Amino acid sequence: MVTGSAGPEHPALAAVRTSDTVKVKVACSDIDGILRGKYLHRDKFMAAAEGGFGFCDVVFGWDAHDACYDNTQVTGWQHGYPDALARIDLGTARHVPWDAGVPFFLGEFINADGSPFAVCPRQTLKRVLKRAEKLGFAPMAGMEFEWFNFAETPQSWAAKRGVGPETITPGMFGYSLLRMADNGGFFHALMDEMAAFRVPIEGLHTETGPGVYEVAITFSEALEAADRAILFKTGAKEIGKRFGVMPSFMAKWNAALPGCSGHIHQSLSDGRKNVFHDAAGRHSMSPVFESYLAGQVACLMEFAPMFWPTINSYKRLVDGFWAPVKPTWGVDNRTASFRVIAGSPKSTRLETRCPGADVNPYLAMAAVLAAGLDGIEKGLKLTAPAITGTNQGAEDVARAPRSLMQTTANFRASDIARDWLGDTFVDHFAATREWEHRQWQDAVTDWELKRYLEII
Repeated sequence: MVTGSAGPEHPALAAVRTSDTVKVKVACSDIDGILRGKYLHRDKFMAAAEGGFGFCDVVFGWDAHDACYDNTQVTGWQHGYPDALARIDLGTARHVPWDAGVPFFLGEFINADGSPFAVCPRQTLKRVLKRAEKLGFAPMAGMEFEWFNFAETPQSWAAKRGVGPETITPGMFGYSLLRMADNGGFFHALMDEMAAFRVPIEGLHTETGPGVYEVAITFSEALEAADRAILFKTGAKEIGKRFGVMPSFMAKWNAALPGCSGHIHQSLSDGRKNVFHDAAGRHSMSPVFESYLAGQVACLMEFAPMFWPTINSYKRLVDGFWAPVKPTWGVDNRTASFRVIAGSPKSTRLETRCPGADVNPYLAMAAVLAAGLDGIEKGLKLTAPAITGTNQGAEDVARAPRSLMQTTANFRASDIARDWLGDTFVDHFAATREWEHRQWQDAVTDWELKRYLEII
């Protein structure tokens, strides 16, 4: 929050004040990683930058389709859905190239006394980062997404009643220059306009599957990395509309095709160097790196709903389809959940390959960091062996759960999750996942109709 007139005005505020714009776009993440936002008149924005602005807390009281939860306590009908206080983070200032260059800012939720709002995803990540700072570390991260692109609009998709989306290209063409050219305008817009939006892309290519792209977003400080990730997902959808393309970050839309991942690369800095690297260590891993990795191997499954958040997430966890299905680690092994990349002093890092593309980036980032940092706090030793090939050496490692209800029960009962994320967040997030499970239980699917309608 800006604290008054003392000192020079923040450059982002000065830029808005002196610009020709009469409006500013602001947005905050809901629990599912969907950006909820609005345009503010410039005068309203300037006041909001000083003292925050009211934002209906229903954004934490409903699901991805605006159906209100009936099982949560933080917000709900029992409270009347009042305004919560949203604080604008002036450090997130951007202009939206595909929206006439309108100024854009991310926000987060706070209580009236200025303390963090317990179920705000961005605040949840900041809670973990604050604890990392006390340990003497600054987490660095970068996210990758795979996603399918469809030649659909909201109207055409509604008309199809959720069946038979048309991909923008056919066939299985990973790393294909030919397929990149098929939708060159969209491809270039992603690279160029995202860069202008302060979401720099390190690499963009086609993945194996019809209409699939993969992006690697440039490595940065962890909060900025999560900001970039959520902005990329929303921005790709907005840019896609211009080209008649509907991007989807659903984890698994077709049983016969690979799913879509949301890999997270991580390292820790002490302000001077990457503390994961030790040339004398096993695979150039420092003792800190080994404890961090041991923490993820030991307890990341306790955070599982934060990186497998939907019913569909678990359809991706199929043997032989690239998604890791066991909490395993290996050196440059893409079949492991935790891929150790033993590079230079600067590039040595961990790639956590469990999450799907359907994650809320703030929550997935909070989960992997909390698990790793817990290993450091406890001085865990890396005793699990590195796997080779496809889970060779992990025959006795238990497979990941295949349902949201099972992982949510584990999450709700986790002392580690409560320690790092707080009771209020754990109880609220668990309730939202239980709601999601109930919506699926009540649904009659096309699979059931095809299987039972005639023959039973």
